[in-house]
Amino acid sequence: MVDQPPYDLRHRPLRDLRISVTDRCNFRCTYCMPRAVFGDDYPFLPRREILDFEEIARLAAIFTGLGVRKIRLTGGEPLLRRELHRLIEMIVAIPGIDDIALTTNGSLLAEKANLLRSSGLNRVTVSLDSLDERTFAAMTDARYSAAKVIAGIEAAAAAGFAPVKINMVVKRGVNDHEVVPMARRFAGPKYILRFIEYMDVGNSNGWRMDDVVPAAEIIDRLGRELKIEPLPANYRSEVARRFRMEGGGEIGLITSVTQPFCGNCSRARLSSEGRLYTCLFAGEGHDLRNPLRSGASDGEIADLLRRIWGQRDDRYSEIRNSAPPHLHKAEMSMLGG
Repeated sequence: MVDQPPYDLRHRPLRDLRISVTDRCNFRCTYCMPRAVFGDDYPFLPRREILDFEEIARLAAIFTGLGVRKIRLTGGEPLLRRELHRLIEMIVAIPGIDDIALTTNGSLLAEKANLLRSSGLNRVTVSLDSLDERTFAAMTDARYSAAKVIAGIEAAAAAGFAPVKINMVVKRGVNDHEVVPMARRFAGPKYILRFIEYMDVGNSNGWRMDDVVPAAEIIDRLGRELKIEPLPANYRSEVARRFRMEGGGEIGLITSVTQPFCGNCSRARLSSEGRLYTCLFAGEGHDLRNPLRSGASDGEIADLLRRIWGQRDDRYSEIRNSAPPHLHKAEMSMLGG
């Protein structure tokens, strides 16, 4: 039962919660966790500082009481978290959750797809920035191959997750030449392909506007090679501009840089150490771990969440050009995208 669902200062409801279950990852993608910053000596969070499954499930239930209907598990790389299927089972048991999804780099997905499905997970999104092994290595700086990730995508589809959503971050001069090949490879009803404009999340990825391939340019490239037509949004706060491909496949574009969608954003993000962020580009989060561990009741935590959301005024993508230079922002690996 929802008790007085909160709205922020721009009258945006709280509907979606992204939960980071770990700050660790086995990739070092240049746009997220570049190795120059996240090297072998990087101080990841000790286990005692990370929320346990019972704490995460408790918070998920409280958020659900405030109107959250969709939960997405992220990281870091969430499949590095041991026995993640147990957490999925706990969240699935919460009344009111309509959808639970997972975003992964796909490196461990082939081995875990069936268990994730049987645990009650509804949907899987896989990050894949290139089909070419050399370009894939340049983007991910990882010991895994694109073939391994593609095998994970196929395993997820076979386990019953079809359509599997695939996210491609497009960076000019690195992998933008693969926009059309990716669309051709993942055409058909088993997949939904999303092209994501390269974003200035965090402070470590050396973002420059010159590296961004605008969505309009991506659509132009696709339209010259493939037959596509626009699709309506599935719901008000959907972030992707959707298109149907000939043959039944779907592509979409996440246009945070060139066509911001802040006005419809209904997402909150919970980091692995229990800090609540009300924007992907936020600098500081709100501590929820201390209230959890110091005896606060569910009602008290709900009141805290209601106050935090009620004071929300985030619209970074709309004001990016006027934002102060060197503005501190939390890293992508803490927020899970």
